[in-house]
Amino acid sequence: MKILQINSSARTEGAASTRIADSLVARLMDRQPGATLEVRDLAKEPAAQLDDVAVTARMTPPEARTPWQAARAAQDDALIQQLLCADIVVIGAPMYNFNISAHLKNWIDGIVKPGVTFRYTETGPVGLIGGKTVYIALTRGGFYRDTPADTPAHHLKHVFAFLGITDVHFVYAEGMARGPDVAAKAFRDADDQIIQLVA
Repeated sequence: MKILQINSSARTEGAASTRIADSLVARLMDRQPGATLEVRDLAKEPAAQLDDVAVTARMTPPEARTPWQAARAAQDDALIQQLLCADIVVIGAPMYNFNISAHLKNWIDGIVKPGVTFRYTETGPVGLIGGKTVYIALTRGGFYRDTPADTPAHHLKHVFAFLGITDVHFVYAEGMARGPDVAAKAFRDADDQIIQLVA
């Protein structure tokens, strides 16, 4: 069993979403003796932004790419390989301005690649990397669960379904900006959700 943990907070230390993702991983590894873990902290090791070089490289056959294009394509290929090798993906996903972080958006742009993680057919796109389980630790300063404003959950569920991954679970920690007592309760609630999910 291989677990890939993606931390997407802008903070390198003390991020609530990373703390909950760590708890998820610890619980999963307790349940899966011998499981291995690979961690990518996008604040320390960011995924490259989708730019002209990246787009052009994707539209150019590998043998015709410039060295610059080949190097840029290799960055996305490395992200995809990390994902393909994982059985379980755990993502720490804070809400920034009602959506996911730029770090996580860049990672998604890197892994969503036609012909590799999905393909187009006459009846529409088909995901190519099913069979994985994804756990997402959602943290936010306010309360958005089960509302139209829960943009991160809607977006992430749609992205992974597009890639063929439908076994997606969320752990919520909300009200983190409403004072220490509310934040402490949010962490306790998250721990309870983790216990139920992993059990």
